[in-house]
Amino acid sequence: MDLSINQQVADKLREVASLLQQQGANPFRVGAYRHAADTIVQLDCSIREIFESQGLKGLKAIPSIGQGIAAVIHEILTQGRWAQLERLRGTLDPVHLYQTIPGLGPKLAERIHDALNIDTLEALEIAAHDGRLEKVPGIGPRRAAVLRATLGKMLGQVQNRASKVLQPPPLELLLDVDAEYREKAEKGHLPRISPRRFNPEGKAWMPILHTQRGNWHFTALYSNTARAHELRRTRDWIVVFFYDDHHREGQQTIVTETKGSLVGKRVIRGRESECLAYYSREEDSDSCQMSLFESSDSMNC
Repeated sequence: MDLSINQQVADKLREVASLLQQQGANPFRVGAYRHAADTIVQLDCSIREIFESQGLKGLKAIPSIGQGIAAVIHEILTQGRWAQLERLRGTLDPVHLYQTIPGLGPKLAERIHDALNIDTLEALEIAAHDGRLEKVPGIGPRRAAVLRATLGKMLGQVQNRASKVLQPPPLELLLDVDAEYREKAEKGHLPRISPRRFNPEGKAWMPILHTQRGNWHFTALYSNTARAHELRRTRDWIVVFFYDDHHREGQQTIVTETKGSLVGKRVIRGRESECLAYYSREEDSDSCQMSLFESSDSMNC
C-alpha cells in the first residue's frame, strides 16, 4: 500500500497553513489545515483509496476533514494541484489552467477568465451549469454544454455542482472588506506576494489581506487579469475570496462603476441590482437623518 499520497496532501495543507499564518490570517483557519494534515499522515490506508472507493462522503467521514477540506483533497487528487495554495504563493495562472480543457485555446481561456473572474475548474463548472459561461463571447449554449460535460469528466463527477455552490456573504460585508483592503493596501500595511502573471521581474507588489466578519473568512487581492491591466484598473478591481467555517470557497469581484446610475460607486459584479438597492437605502437614510437634524435645529432656533 502506497501511503506517499497522504504525505503529499498533508504537505500541501501544512504549506497553506504556514502561508496563512505568515500573511496574518485567522488562527482558526491555520489550525484547521494543520489538524487535517496531522490526521491524514496518521491514516493507515491511502487517502486516494478512500476517495476512489467512497468518494467525498468517505473523505468527510475522516476526523478533522469537513466538506471544504474534502473538496480540497478531491482537487489535489484529481488535478495534482490546489488553486488556493498557488494563489497564496502568487503562482496561480487560471488561463494556463483553463487551457488544460480540450478545445480551449489561450485567447478563449483569457476571455473566460476576464469575463467571469474565477480561477478554478470547479468554479468554471458551476458557471457552465448556472448560465454564466454561455454568455461569454465565443461560447454560447452549445459550446457551454460541451465544456460542462468535459469538466464533469475531468473532475470525476457528473452531477450538477451549481446546486452546491456556496452562497455569497451579505453585500455589506463584502463592501466592508473591499474598503479595508483598499485602505490598508494604499497605506502599505499589508504583506505582499509576487504574482507570476504579468510580473516578469518577480516583484512582490500584490498586497494580500486576510480578515474575518462573523463566521466568514476573507482573502482580498487586486485583480491581476489581462483586462484589468489593459484598462489600468489593477488597483481598482478587487477580487474577494470568501470561506465559511467548513472551508468552502467562493469569490466575487468589486469595482468602481464607470457608467449608469451607480457611477463612482463600489459595485459587486453580478450583484448590481442589489448594490443599487443598497445605495438607495443609504441615501434615504442620510436624507432622513439630515431632515431630523434640520428639524431639530429649527426648533432650537
